[in-house]
Amino acid sequence: MKFLVVGLGSMGKRRIRCLTALNVEAIAGFDPRQDRCDEASSKYGVKTFTSFEEALKSNPDALVTSTPPDLHMHYAKIAVERGKHFFCEASVTDDGMAEVVKGLSGGSLVGAPSCTMRFHPAVKMIKEQVDKNVIGQIYAFTAHTGQWLPDWHPWEDYRTYYVSKRKTGACREIVPFELTWLSWLIGDFAEVSAMRDKVSDLDCDIDDVYQLLVRSKSGVYGHLLVDVLARFPVRSLRLIGREGTIEWSAETKTVRVYLAKSVEWTILKEPEPRVESGYSHLSPELMYIEEMKAFADACAKQSAYPYSMKQDHQLLELLYAAERSSDGGMKQKLL
Repeated sequence: MKFLVVGLGSMGKRRIRCLTALNVEAIAGFDPRQDRCDEASSKYGVKTFTSFEEALKSNPDALVTSTPPDLHMHYAKIAVERGKHFFCEASVTDDGMAEVVKGLSGGSLVGAPSCTMRFHPAVKMIKEQVDKNVIGQIYAFTAHTGQWLPDWHPWEDYRTYYVSKRKTGACREIVPFELTWLSWLIGDFAEVSAMRDKVSDLDCDIDDVYQLLVRSKSGVYGHLLVDVLARFPVRSLRLIGREGTIEWSAETKTVRVYLAKSVEWTILKEPEPRVESGYSHLSPELMYIEEMKAFADACAKQSAYPYSMKQDHQLLELLYAAERSSDGGMKQKLL
């Protein structure tokens, strides 16, 4: 298969690395910026284009879209119109998404929204414990993800790219990113109450903290805190069940399982991650590689991709309901 990586910034380069790790040889790249094209060609030996139409003439089988979030559906619609499979990074705007979902309804094309954290080794271990009902019925959870915004891309000023814009702001983007794996563990959500605000002196017009209280359709209550303020990167989870507790900290790379019947903790260690230079421990490379493999396998009809555009659209509706709750001070029910 031939893959065209659309957007050659941080994530686009990462996706090239992922495809290369999977021994894919037919990789091309597109970015309107010549410097990014030159960098990708130099680092990874891929053919690059500054014209999207010229890039399409190379006749790729699939597009991997790693642009700013507000452009994801633009390229997804082009992929659907031209009969090409596509993958896109985590979205925060749903402009045109309903049209894309409708275009995929025939089933011949793969439209794969990112669900990176479902491939994280710790999250997979937690999912296994939940599926085995190790801690019994889950009653509640609390989760926290945060990282100081200027540390996201230490090589560039945070004020110069999409994370500093209100529509595609960093904190706003991370809420659905976290919900993709939390909903995998807990199930679909039915209600949300939320607060969001700008509380720091970051030099951009975005909300830098989101607090969500949710209830799942199965009756699980949960709390999600997302911020771009934590000076040391954090991602943590606690699940409270009838028979025990599961805890995870990305910092310690351990999943701890407490069982009331044995009155003891079991420690599950993650494999030692490989982290690309310049990235935090929250972003190990392997989960991105596995995500690309899932997309490539789906394109080759070897297995189904585990997350759909329809599901992604539903989680964005949860984000928007949370924002309406924050603005109006009222709990929001979801369809």
